[in-house]
Amino acid sequence: MHPSDLIDPSDSPERRLEKMVRINSALMRRVEQPVGGPSSSFEQFQRAVMLEEEVRERTAELEETLRLLNASNAQLARATEDAQKARTALANALEAVQEGFALFAPDGAMVLCNSRFCEELPEIRPVLKAGLMFDDYVRMVSVSPELDLPAEERAQWQWARMALHNEGHARFNMRFRSGTWLQVSEQKTPDGSSAIIQTDITELIELERAERDRLLDDQARMVRATLDHMDEGVAIFDANRQLAGWNNRLGELLAPPMRLVRIGVRFDALFSAILPALEFDDIDADGVRDWVSYGRERPPLRFEVTRAARILKVYAQETPDGGFVMSFADVTPERRAMELLFASNEQLERRVEERTEELNDALSEAQRANATKSRFVAAASHDIQQPLSAAKHFLATLSSVTDPDLIREAGRDAQNALSSVEDILDDLLAISILDAGGASPRVEEVSVAHLFDQLESEFRVAAEEAGLRLSFRATDAVVDSDAAYLRRILRNLISNAIRYTRQGGILVAVRRREGAVAIQVFDTGIGIREEDRRTIFQEFARLDGPASAANGLGLGLAIVERACDVLGHRLRLRSVPDRGSVFEIIL
Repeated sequence: MHPSDLIDPSDSPERRLEKMVRINSALMRRVEQPVGGPSSSFEQFQRAVMLEEEVRERTAELEETLRLLNASNAQLARATEDAQKARTALANALEAVQEGFALFAPDGAMVLCNSRFCEELPEIRPVLKAGLMFDDYVRMVSVSPELDLPAEERAQWQWARMALHNEGHARFNMRFRSGTWLQVSEQKTPDGSSAIIQTDITELIELERAERDRLLDDQARMVRATLDHMDEGVAIFDANRQLAGWNNRLGELLAPPMRLVRIGVRFDALFSAILPALEFDDIDADGVRDWVSYGRERPPLRFEVTRAARILKVYAQETPDGGFVMSFADVTPERRAMELLFASNEQLERRVEERTEELNDALSEAQRANATKSRFVAAASHDIQQPLSAAKHFLATLSSVTDPDLIREAGRDAQNALSSVEDILDDLLAISILDAGGASPRVEEVSVAHLFDQLESEFRVAAEEAGLRLSFRATDAVVDSDAAYLRRILRNLISNAIRYTRQGGILVAVRRREGAVAIQVFDTGIGIREEDRRTIFQEFARLDGPASAANGLGLGLAIVERACDVLGHRLRLRSVPDRGSVFEIIL
């Protein structure tokens, strides 16, 4: 292998030099090795001549490599020097620029800025260094006391500034307490960096104001005053589509670049500047441009745009000289009010539906109450006449008989008839009070044993006459209830049990259940079928025929159910047809 084969042309000059030194050292060691003997002298001589030639060649190559290495180092030094000069020149150029300049990397970190950047904010100048994050920079500006902005609007300004940064382009004006105005322009570079330029437009604004004051005559001043007092933003363009007049409200609503808000600016330039911040509703930007360029006899144009969460209603109309006027009205409050009104209408409709349902329920209840009243009147007018007529008949008999036994029998019959009338009137009065909501129970501790004694004395004779056993199981229970209403409930249940029991008996007992007491009325009567268990609690309902004065009006269980509802007691029923029933009051 020839030594030159060990050299890779793609190696750097340093690497090639290193290989050549190693090869040269190997050759020298080979030359200096002792010979084997006299017989090989000529061979050693030949080898020495060849090696000397190779060493000479490698030495020449080594010298060439060193020359190339020195040349490369010189070029590198010149490139480094040029880069440093370019960086210095860039810094000097940025310092020579009249505007403030800053460059932020794609990740939001500051790369560099010149001394004029944020010079109106001396308190943050010391921290404007490479590595400062953009959101920290915006936050510091938003809280700076030099910024001429109300405290309640600073958070909104910070949010809006970050939103413009995320969009990739921005142009807006900032005012400082010193009276200085800056126009801030931000633009994305191809690599995603953000370049920010701050231009002092204070003099421009002052000149614009001075020029406007000089050009406006008395009539123009009056028109200007009128426009400035309008709630709409107004822009007036002449026949050449150049800006001829505007009011302050236009700047508040659209925030156009200050350098473009001046006499003579063309519509296209001003429209293109504010276009990125606008969202169109029922038209697009090309439609607006087509209308402007249409020429004479333009039809009125109406559309809506949204800018910075504001809904603006735009009205454009041609003027007699071929120009046109555009007005911008902030209709955000009206739209919000319409949304609230729509929501209120929906809520009102729901409330009307609810009230209608309540009225229908009330109407149904009133109709039911009216029907009940009619039944009351019919029952009272018909059924009360029967016992009253019987009582008159029995009393009339007393004047025509002399037999003491007949007299006692007639008196007893008259008394029973009048008692029936009294029972009917008591039931009618009780259910009327319960239905009208006039019941005012007085809840207190009631001894169930004392109540049982009263009921046993009242119904013992009636049960014996019916051939039934009436039993009250002894108890020491005390419950919270109204004594009068609880007695009426149990009276109606026991009375019903006696009326519908043909043989056997009635048992009234108490059973305790986890902090509650259940008063139970057992009977061995005819029982109640499943389909009749709701019917029996209706007024004038009887299972064995129509209601009558002799057998009761069928109000007993209706009174029981309503009284339990008033007192908050639960009413339960268990029944087996032809075997009997159990009514249970849980207190």
